[in-house]
Formats: sequence, structure tokens, C-alpha cells
Amino acid sequence: MKGQKSILSPQERRQRNREEMKRAILEAARQVMREEGVAALNLQEVARRVGVRAPSLYEYFPGKMALYDALFRMGVRLYAQRLNSFTESTDSFWERAQAGLENYMAFAQEYPELYQLVQERPVPGFVPSEESMEESRGLLTMTDAIVEKGIERGSLALGITVAQARDLFLAMMHGLTALH
Repeated sequence: MKGQKSILSPQERRQRNREEMKRAILEAARQVMREEGVAALNLQEVARRVGVRAPSLYEYFPGKMALYDALFRMGVRLYAQRLNSFTESTDSFWERAQAGLENYMAFAQEYPELYQLVQERPVPGFVPSEESMEESRGLLTMTDAIVEKGIERGSLALGITVAQARDLFLAMMHGLTALH
């Protein structure tokens, strides 16, 4: 029936509750990282903020590095969504480049803890999982496509490879953002 809510099965309710707890843990971890620094993430404090004992966190994330990995992936996905929305609005290489720079800076300002985790690697010993790195490499592929299109259309003539042009642009964006 239209407009009528279906009743969730016990398994569906458990899954919904599990996803809600994972979101709460991720949000609490982000708050701790914003307040104390990305590398200072403390599972005791995260557990306190979500109202559980620290060992209970292991039901959702097998360890601190898994929590960092989930946050890394969250940051990559948020950045990719923003990049897509900014760059899809124009076909001009220079407008896309400007949108990319503005997006990078805005992301760093709005999500400083995720920006640091994704772009600066401030956590000793943290290595993103292969799954997370695959998503991160997708951002490079998107950037390469923008650069390639700029070269094809004659908007960009650098005499260097696409990867070199991309890396130069990323270094410039990161440097300007750091100075900002």
C-alpha cells in the first residue's frame, strides 16, 4: 500500500541499528580528531561519546586503523562527490581547474580532519586498505580526464605528460591550501 511503512524484520532492525551505531562512531571519531588532532584519535574517548565501553567498538571496527580506514574512505567519497558536482557544471578546462581548486580549499576548510587524513597522512603507521586506495586512485583518474580534455582542446600546452601535469596541479592546490 502506498504511504504505508513496512515493518522491519528483526534482522533488518539489527542491521539498521548497526549502521546507525557505525555512523555515530565515525562522527564521534571526527569530533575527537577535530578537537585533539587526527593522529590523537582515542578509542576510549570515542566510546565515551557514543555511550559504550571501548571494547564494544570492536564489534563495529576491528581496530583503530580500521576506523581510520573508514574515515579515509568517507573523506575520499565526500571529496569525489564535491568534485563531480563542481566540475560537471562546465566543459571549460579553466573553469574546471578553478572549480577543482576552490573545491579542494573548501573541502579542507569544511572537513579539516578528513582533509588531513586523505591528503596529508598525519597518522604514523596508517596505510589505507587496498579498497580505500582504489577509490582514492579514482580521484586521480578523474583529474587525469580533465587534464587530457584540456590538452585535446588546446586549452593546455605544457610539453609534459598528463600525469606530470596532474601532479603539478595537485602540488599547486595543496600548497595554496596549506598557505591559506
